[in-house]
Amino acid sequence: MLWPRRMSTPPTVAITGAAGLIGSILSRDLHDEMRLRLFDLRPAAGCELLDLRDLAAVEAAFAGIDSVIHLGALSTEAPFEAILESNIRGTYNVFEAARRRGVRRVVFASSNHVTGMYPRSQRIGPDVPLRPDTYYGVSKAFGESLGRLYAEKWNVSTVCIRIGSMLEKPADKRQLATWLSPRDGVALFRACLRADVGYAIVYGVSANRRAWWDMTAAHALGYRPLDDAEAYAAEVPDDPSEHLGLQGGVYSISDFAGEDQSRR
Repeated sequence: MLWPRRMSTPPTVAITGAAGLIGSILSRDLHDEMRLRLFDLRPAAGCELLDLRDLAAVEAAFAGIDSVIHLGALSTEAPFEAILESNIRGTYNVFEAARRRGVRRVVFASSNHVTGMYPRSQRIGPDVPLRPDTYYGVSKAFGESLGRLYAEKWNVSTVCIRIGSMLEKPADKRQLATWLSPRDGVALFRACLRADVGYAIVYGVSANRRAWWDMTAAHALGYRPLDDAEAYAAEVPDDPSEHLGLQGGVYSISDFAGEDQSRR
């Protein structure tokens, strides 16, 4: 195993974007089994300030780090220049700092929006050609390719998670397919930290009976989801993007400009 389950000291794991929704869940649920270093651009309790656009600062922050969970980014669509600085330059700096500091693994928070232009009628896996639905999706596709480069050229082991909709419960009927419960999300990130793998891409979704994505690659890393969004089917509102027939939902609309995380 890359990360043995029995270690003399717990591993030290950095989480970028730790003040966000997913970062807060991981920080809460993983702190008993590993030493966490929490970083965010915004002031937040327990977080160290870190601007991912500053390579020297990121390299300094990663001293003594075993693994990185890279969540820090704009989390929805935005003008290209903003995406370029936060999601593209920031992600490059994370991988380059990891290489320089000898970090053993990067778990990269990719997104289902790298394949958002596929029809909902088509079940897909991590090996399909990329079809991003936004500049945001393009930035995550960049991160996946960058991770492969660093894994194959410089041995920075990388797992990319194409996260669905990691929320307490589904927000609409689309998310009956894309929902990733907090419990399953923590289990998936834990599996991605521990798995013996050089490079992998997996989808991040619970055991939803309506899911569009093949989870074989995630199961191979030891992920065993427990929750099913179908439990909420009777109470969630209609999906306003259902008429599009595309997996990316409202992100697939030509003039979509971005919105809050509940619509992921």
